[in-house]
Amino acid sequence: MRVLLKLILDCEPDVAWRAIRSPAVFREVSSPLLVFTSLEPQGFPSIWTPGEHPVQVKAAGLVPMGRQVIRLSMSEDRPDGVRIVRDTGYGISGAVAATTAWDHRMAIAPDPAGTGKTLYRDQLKFSAGQVSALAWPSFWAFWQWRGIRMQQLAPHWSFDPETTLPSD
Repeated sequence: MRVLLKLILDCEPDVAWRAIRSPAVFREVSSPLLVFTSLEPQGFPSIWTPGEHPVQVKAAGLVPMGRQVIRLSMSEDRPDGVRIVRDTGYGISGAVAATTAWDHRMAIAPDPAGTGKTLYRDQLKFSAGQVSALAWPSFWAFWQWRGIRMQQLAPHWSFDPETTLPSD
């Protein structure tokens, strides 16, 4: 099954790129529908890194949905300039383990209209076996919520690139 989003975000692509790699933004666009808690010893990092990140999932912050692993890879060097975060994670326990295949890709590119804004494309391909068709409406609704929240928050995201201060 597949869920797609294609949005123009009111921020520069570098700002959007940092935002989609931020666990804080991930949690903000997911709540209050789903609440994620890090199971890593130091908690969530400030920026996602490639690799596996175990989390606990609760619906509305109250109903345990299980544990899952967010498995991330990132592509920043494509010839077309598109940057992609890919999650091929998996459920460990609870309801989230019913999803047997997960391929989530978020792509960042400059708005082709030349506005300085960001073209954001989001694709989820998943399988939950025989219940995939029953699960699809929930995933679709959650993705719409995420899209609405991203559009609301994008104008307020900021990006402070690293600067090198002159030595004394």
